[in-house]
Amino acid sequence: MDKAALARLLEDVRAGRVDVDAAAARLSALPYEDLGFAKVDHHRALRAGGPEAVFCPGKTPEQVVAIVGRLAAHAPNVLATRCDATMAAAVDAAGLPCAYHALARLLVVRPEPTEGLGLIAVAAAGTSDLPVAEEAALVAEALGNRVERLVDCGVAGLHRLLAHRDLLSEANVIVAVAGMEGALPSVIGGLVDRPVIAVPTSIGYGTSLNGLAALLAMLNSCAPGVSVVNIDNGYGAAHQASQINRLIAKIR
Repeated sequence: MDKAALARLLEDVRAGRVDVDAAAARLSALPYEDLGFAKVDHHRALRAGGPEAVFCPGKTPEQVVAIVGRLAAHAPNVLATRCDATMAAAVDAAGLPCAYHALARLLVVRPEPTEGLGLIAVAAAGTSDLPVAEEAALVAEALGNRVERLVDCGVAGLHRLLAHRDLLSEANVIVAVAGMEGALPSVIGGLVDRPVIAVPTSIGYGTSLNGLAALLAMLNSCAPGVSVVNIDNGYGAAHQASQINRLIAKIR
């Protein structure tokens, strides 16, 4: 249930197309549905602008199937993050329409086209950063945003980034994904007057400390307008980018 769906339901009640009892039945699962092992939050999209996602690690395939099945009964583009092929196969075998993106380890249940609001640019410093960058891009698209991807444009070859300067300037918000020393967000933040969401990845040699070095470098960025999410958290970056993009669309 999101704001648009709630508005349609209320309009149907006012117009007499849906009676009060039927409307009450449709709202009965709000704010959550108790499955015993999980309380499925059908109210999330109404509150936060996007439906609840399922974080798959630690859950059984059966639990994932049950949760995404209930979420998909109320909304399209239900996301299951950090999903492996076994869990994706279980959802598919349950007869739920879905699309599995192996690189991003992301499953989209009840996939539907979105409106393509505004523009979010997702820049990956290196090819090794693509799994996290693609998670961010796919989640942003599922939330209804237009996304452009910039790949392998890290600071070791700065000309590769500068070739996309016009696109960076056009974007409402930029998600910059980088491992190693994590310098890409600072460089982008110094080039454009757009909010930059920095995503450190766990890519790098020994002293990168599985992304800690990139995280600390991004937190210490000298470029203004750079915010930072957790290591490998493409999902969180996409949500923040979507919220910014939608606010800009309302202002305009």
